[in-house]
Amino acid sequence: MLKYKWIVPLLLLIFGFTFQNAFAKKIKVVTTLPDYAYIAQVIGGDKVEVTHIVQGDQDAHFVRPKPSYAMLMRHADLFVTTGLDLELWVPSLMDMADNPKIRSGQIGYVAAYDGIHLLQKPSALTRAEGGLHIYGNPHINTSPLNDKVIADNITIGLSKVSPQNAAFFEANNQKFKAEIDRRLFGAELVRLMGGKILTRLALSGNLMPFLQTKEYGGKKLMNSLGGWLKKGMVFRGQKIVTYHKGWVYFLKLFGLEEVGTVEIKPGIPPSPRHIEALVNEMQADNVRVILSANYFDAAKVRRVARRVGAVPVIVPYYVGGLPQVKTVFDVFDYWISHLRDAYLKTAQ
Repeated sequence: MLKYKWIVPLLLLIFGFTFQNAFAKKIKVVTTLPDYAYIAQVIGGDKVEVTHIVQGDQDAHFVRPKPSYAMLMRHADLFVTTGLDLELWVPSLMDMADNPKIRSGQIGYVAAYDGIHLLQKPSALTRAEGGLHIYGNPHINTSPLNDKVIADNITIGLSKVSPQNAAFFEANNQKFKAEIDRRLFGAELVRLMGGKILTRLALSGNLMPFLQTKEYGGKKLMNSLGGWLKKGMVFRGQKIVTYHKGWVYFLKLFGLEEVGTVEIKPGIPPSPRHIEALVNEMQADNVRVILSANYFDAAKVRRVARRVGAVPVIVPYYVGGLPQVKTVFDVFDYWISHLRDAYLKTAQ
């Protein structure tokens, strides 16, 4: 009997490691955009292993479905995509991946756009206005307010896949959204009014009128505004041209008026005739700034800018679009600082 006394401790040791490894197994998350991957990593922490398909300097509209991407999705526990027509290549990868649990409607599928008020929705589903954006503008990553909704959606998805960690995910989600509020509105204004109220006012377009007319402690609330919105006051109310209609959520939040685009329509390259008309319009409206993601043809942007004496602002569109842009906060910092510099330059 004594010769078997080592069996019980050995079995406990084996099963102990087995259970420990089972509980330590990380949730495999695959996202389309690097911004979604960053948010998923922040919320999931050490519980997740996150991979993204689109690179930071790549146009998400045009990604070639590769077997390697399908293999990532085959082993994924959670898949995060915009859910509109930004990533038209996703259905092909879904078919190649053959992973039922991450298909639309299943527990492992997250549509990032869910709950976001889409702008530029057409009255009918048609490609008459271009080959893309037929459900509304899918570039939801361009507003920090949208990132808060995306974070909620990812939190829900992670909690469904791993309900035992739901409280952990929600705590990280709240920290992330609080940081968005602080960076967008400034710490003082968030302390006075709270992020939820400020978000509602900003989404309705009433934030600036409210801050300009209301007082607290004998001073206008506008004096308490900080963060990105404060820095962006330099260009609020100004006109701008963009390369692609990929900025509508950012432009609305920061009060910029889009006069035109270098593209004829979303996904349709510019023709000489269109460029000539755009140049004339920019000259007539005194538009002095052109904004473009750095994966578009920078030479075209600069040529148009030279013709009208405008400043080209060519920026990384996603996390990882430049080596120093490592977070979604870095993305917005980069956009706002470079736009601010451009408009200050045009004012000289």
